[in-house]
Amino acid sequence: MSITAHQVVTLHYVLSDVLHDGSTHVLDDSQARSTPLEYLHGHNNILPGLERALEGKEAGAELRVTLAPAEAYGVRNDDLVQEVSRASFGSAELEPGSRFQTEGEAGPQIVTVLSIDGEQVTVDTNHPLAGHTLRYQVTVLDVREATRAELAKGHPLPPGTEHSKVEDRKVL
Repeated sequence: MSITAHQVVTLHYVLSDVLHDGSTHVLDDSQARSTPLEYLHGHNNILPGLERALEGKEAGAELRVTLAPAEAYGVRNDDLVQEVSRASFGSAELEPGSRFQTEGEAGPQIVTVLSIDGEQVTVDTNHPLAGHTLRYQVTVLDVREATRAELAKGHPLPPGTEHSKVEDRKVL
């Protein structure tokens, strides 16, 4: 079965950051964690560039996909670096490199503390991988039709949760 919209795809991947000299640095390895990724194809569950590369592939396929920043987490935007008051963080422990999830205009966003100068904190609201070229080494393990419940939820469901409790009850 080829990967198309509305199918659940299970895969292993190694995600690497491509450095300026062409070498790579591994950021994540699903096989090392023994946790394959399962996603619903065509429902914005993974990066669009990776999803396009997987379209039409079958179980057993192995591919290497390199995504430019614009296809991954976006181009770095220096306007997203700003100074905020230390009071904005309440009693949280702060140090350069600390990351917090906050609610932004477009939904949840990650904020990285760059520096602290007295009561002023310089933060970066770019995604931590914005501006990075990423490389995925992917092995497709399985492709299957999504259940109606998965399509309704927009993502794969754990085994045994395909039907709602109401559907399983007998009407007297």
